[in-house]
Amino acid sequence: MVRTPLTPEERERGERLGRLLREARGARSMADVAASAGISAETLRKIETGRAPTPAFFTVAALSTALGLSMDELIGRCAPPVPDVPGTPDASIAA
Repeated sequence: MVRTPLTPEERERGERLGRLLREARGARSMADVAASAGISAETLRKIETGRAPTPAFFTVAALSTALGLSMDELIGRCAPPVPDVPGTPDASIAA
């Protein structure tokens, strides 16, 4: 199976996710957070550094739980802003 190359936007979103997770981890060790989430410290390291910019949904969900973040907060801080398009409903209302 050939994987489609990531777009610059996908790479940037992965970098934003990594920064957010690093900030939320604070002084906790990478090993402690990874163990709490049920993943390896190496997987967490790859996500935090942007080397794994598209982690699996359940990995992100486990990390959000381990770090006390809501999925809504992760999406809000990692997803690119939705541009305003005249004549369309507000994106926050449509979602």
